[in-house]
Amino acid sequence: MTTVTTVKNKANPYQAIVMGVSAGGLAALKAILPGLSGQMDQPVIIVQHMSPDSDDFLVQYFDKLCSLRVKEAEDKLPIKSGTIYFAPANYHLLVEEDRSFALSTTERVQYSRPAIDVLFETAAEVYQDGLIGVLLTGANTDGTEGIRAIRAHGGYALAQSPETCEAATMTRSAIDAGVDAVLDLEKIAPFINQMISKGKAPAK
Repeated sequence: MTTVTTVKNKANPYQAIVMGVSAGGLAALKAILPGLSGQMDQPVIIVQHMSPDSDDFLVQYFDKLCSLRVKEAEDKLPIKSGTIYFAPANYHLLVEEDRSFALSTTERVQYSRPAIDVLFETAAEVYQDGLIGVLLTGANTDGTEGIRAIRAHGGYALAQSPETCEAATMTRSAIDAGVDAVLDLEKIAPFINQMISKGKAPAK
């Protein structure tokens, strides 16, 4: 399934991409991240729900598969272009006004730490209409408020089609709240590549 609304050309290109994913995340990210253009100037910042004692497996795994460099986000680390960042286990990941990361151990949001909403909401405040938000498979409603924040600040919100999710609750909730595009999993990376090269969403 592909549902896309056309958006007008933006004066400024997209500056960052945020992704949120939960149950079924490894397969979903494997279908997207290696397909992102190695010429991408934007950072890609990801929250994957995980156990508090998880190690850096995702960073090591995707660093071998992707054209872009893959790192674990660190407190006060400046956000660099052309890099994929994963939130560390048991920390909320926030984007600061100076475009660096902050880590927090404040209470869980939607039973999760890191929480997708925390990343999406703080990134939306910083990147405004230069942000692309991507919500993927998951079994709760984390990410819905973040998607609302992205759209409220003029950014672009994309959700994986429920039919291609291992767990569809998360994307169904976001779609009900309102998104700009709903795409099957295999179409997401090409769509993002076109967005960042043209500065706008591809026509339907």
